[in-house]
Amino acid sequence: MGRGAQSLARVAVVVRAGAAPLWWLGLLGAAVGGLVPGLTGRRIGLLAGAALFLVALAVTSVARRSRYTHFADAATRAGRSDVLQDRAVTLKLRRRALRWWLLGAFAAAVVSSFALPGALGLLLAGAGAGLWTKALWLGRRERDTETLLWVRTDWMSRGPVGKQAKGFRTTGIAAGDAVPGGARRRTAAPKRR
Repeated sequence: MGRGAQSLARVAVVVRAGAAPLWWLGLLGAAVGGLVPGLTGRRIGLLAGAALFLVALAVTSVARRSRYTHFADAATRAGRSDVLQDRAVTLKLRRRALRWWLLGAFAAAVVSSFALPGALGLLLAGAGAGLWTKALWLGRRERDTETLLWVRTDWMSRGPVGKQAKGFRTTGIAAGDAVPGGARRRTAAPKRR
């Protein structure tokens, strides 16, 4: 792993970036589905959607946890020349990268409502809730170890533990503008380690 100056993004913020759009688009898709009787009827569609919500929540929250844990255990300390990307910038760039996928998923949720009303929308909302749960899990780990986890921005095209990612870097708990778990820091804090 090269040790020159790198731009780093918070792992938990990258994970959280997809959570809110999936949650709200999923709920909107389910609401639209609730207005359409569909082939199976609203009741069956929404019951199926509730089951899919729980499955998506469970699967998304635990998916690739072993890779996250491996990268966290083997993480190296960030260098003083590394640049810590702001939380807002990370969210904006990550959501921009996902926008067409999110819009396609929302369109599929609306169209599928003519067959199974609300089901695919609740599946998307469950995936969003699962990402939020995963970010909370990362936050607990960060608090326990008193280190924040970062990933190089040029390795994020497929997420923080995608094929391009080779590992994480760490900083002290006060670095950056996001608290453990990726939420916005409420008070001013130093930007560096």
